[in-house]
Amino acid sequence: MKKGKVIGIGGVFFKSDNPQNAKDWYQKHLGFNTDDWGATFWWKDKDGKDATTQWSPFSSDTDYFEPSKKDFMFNYRVENLVELLAQLKEEGVTVVGEIQEFEYGKFGWILDNENNKIELWEPVDEAFK
Repeated sequence: MKKGKVIGIGGVFFKSDNPQNAKDWYQKHLGFNTDDWGATFWWKDKDGKDATTQWSPFSSDTDYFEPSKKDFMFNYRVENLVELLAQLKEEGVTVVGEIQEFEYGKFGWILDNENNKIELWEPVDEAFK
């Protein structure tokens, strides 16, 4: 049985030739509440707790998505990141880098079966308030 699991989408990240123009366009035409990082969408989880999903354009020359060659990266909200990464490694999944911790959560990275970099986030949503 899995010790950790994906519980939702934490964010959608993509490369943009001009991230500021992308943020401005989405704000003007679709009403995104943008900031330096993109836009944060608030919602309630199944237990009624506040939760977030992040939308972020990155500069087209970012190396944050490496080693993937794709112009996008998904961020999945997870439970028990440390245990999940250990389990995935045992299953032969490529783990990229080391876990990083911030006041808004823990982050880890893996490559999927097509070498897309996937960001795994054990969130602390309260930090965004």
